[in-house]
Parts: sequence; C-alpha cells; structure tokens
Amino acid sequence: MNQLDQLKQYTTVVADTGDFQSMQAYSPRDATTNPSLILKTVQKPEYQSLLTDVLRVHAGQPVGDIVDHLLVEFGKKILAIIPGRVSTETHARLSFDTEATIKKARQLIALYDAAGVSRDRVLIKIASTWEGIQAAKVLEKEGIHCNMTLLFCLPQAIAAAEAGAQLISPFVGRIYDWYKKSTGQEYTGASDPGVQSVCRIYEYYKKFGYATEVMGASFRNTSQIIELAGCDLLTISPELLQKLSDAQATIVPKLTKEQAVSSAIEKITLNEQAFRLALNNDAMATEKLAEGIRLFCADSEKLEQLIDMQS
Repeated sequence: MNQLDQLKQYTTVVADTGDFQSMQAYSPRDATTNPSLILKTVQKPEYQSLLTDVLRVHAGQPVGDIVDHLLVEFGKKILAIIPGRVSTETHARLSFDTEATIKKARQLIALYDAAGVSRDRVLIKIASTWEGIQAAKVLEKEGIHCNMTLLFCLPQAIAAAEAGAQLISPFVGRIYDWYKKSTGQEYTGASDPGVQSVCRIYEYYKKFGYATEVMGASFRNTSQIIELAGCDLLTISPELLQKLSDAQATIVPKLTKEQAVSSAIEKITLNEQAFRLALNNDAMATEKLAEGIRLFCADSEKLEQLIDMQS
C-alpha cells in the first residue's frame, strides 16, 4: 500500500490546488483554494475557457464581482469531483475589517446558494487576524462555515476555536521557512517547528474538547506530512500527493486523541488585548501573518488586473 493510501487511514486528505483536473487522480475528500492558486491555475491554457465563460456571462459587472463569480465557478467544478467541501477565500485586503469580511462571506455563500450548492460543502477562508476571527464568530452562527487561514501560532488557534470556527489551517511550511532562515538550520521530522506547532494545537484542541477541525497546510516536503499523520485533515499540493502515491514506506499515526487528552497542557484564556500581545510577542507569527496577507493581496490584485485586461 502506498503512503497516500496509508495516510488516508488516519487523516482526511485534502487537495491544495485550484487545478481541479490534477486532483482527480488522488481522490481527496476536500479541496482548498486561495488567490495565489487560482491566479496560477486560471493562466493555464486548459482553464482559459472557464475564464472566458465567466467573463461572457458576467460582462459589464465590476471586476470584484467577476472575481467572486470566478472563485465560485472553480468551487463548483471542484465540488463536482470531490465528495466533501471546498474552501473559497475572501479578499485578503479585508483582513482587518470584520464587517466587510462578513459581507463578502455572505456574498460568496449567496452565489453558492444560487447555484444549488449546500452550505455544508463550502468553507469560507478568512485570515486569522482578530478581526477575521470575530467575523467567523458571526458567520458560524448563520450557518456559514469558516476555514481560518494564515494561522501560525497557538493564540490564533485558541481564539478561532473559542469563536466556533469550523476549521483552522496552520501553515507548517511557512513556519519552517521562517525558522530555517532565522537560524540557518535545516529541520526534519519531529524537530520541524511547523510540525511542532500543529502538534501543540492538535493537543490543545483535543485536551479541551474543541470541535474546531485542525488541518495542517503549506507543506514543503512529505516528511512534514508523515509527521502529522493522525491530524484531522491535511491539505496537500498535487506534487506532494504524487510523491506520497509513489512511496511505499510505512506510515503510522503520530497524533492521537488519546495522547492529547492525557497531556499536561494548561488552558489559556484570551481576550482581544491578550491575543494581540501574544501575537505581537511571537516574531515568527507576526511576520508570517503580515507577509501572507501582503502576498495574497498582491495575487488578488494580479487576478483583478488579468480579468480587467480580458473584459
């Protein structure tokens, strides 16, 4: 049995791509997208007709609205392939505006509703800022489920769980990148800071009975994935899904609810001030959150420019 099939015994496998044609070979349950992935995919020749159709049907609408229609069209195509959920991201420029994030999430869900897609099959991705987490708190009460992205530390995870978010996406690879650059060291296996971060979050959630799902994201290699076998979900690029599919070495679960429940970790209480101070005191999380928002903003703007040029 290859490593991908072994992993599926312990963890829900999610495809991290907008390229829905490439994901079919790996039979993931869910899929995640983001502005960078959609920008990359929509420029491929095989997806040009999808963009052309969206531009034709929604000609004359504001560019921002056309982007929303494009994101949902990708989501619909993905949902025709997978049995589970797709994650569709709000614009990163809204990361510090609770009300605007709520409005955008409602708009995206309305488009899915109009297409006959059940809300249970859609996760709205929102940056794990304080403002984004407060938006998720409101949206979850309306039955709009949220995937808290750009998450780099335990305080973000705790605040998201307290808000009742459906799912969080801690970014393993970007944490690894920061520590590798900062220390000049190479990290492998259980010593990887990104892996350790997800392990702490998983342990905390299971210890204190939070329903929020933990989905490791942003992987750089299969070693990081294997070390997180047993995590609720792992979202993996097609390139790494292929490497797992080609490998035969044995995978065993590294994360279990039983071990987490027996841990000695203590409960942490966070209000807004404590959240902001804890995030500020974590240089890695502060820098990677800011960088992630900048990068997603830049790619969203490139996508808007691409649409504007072809309209």
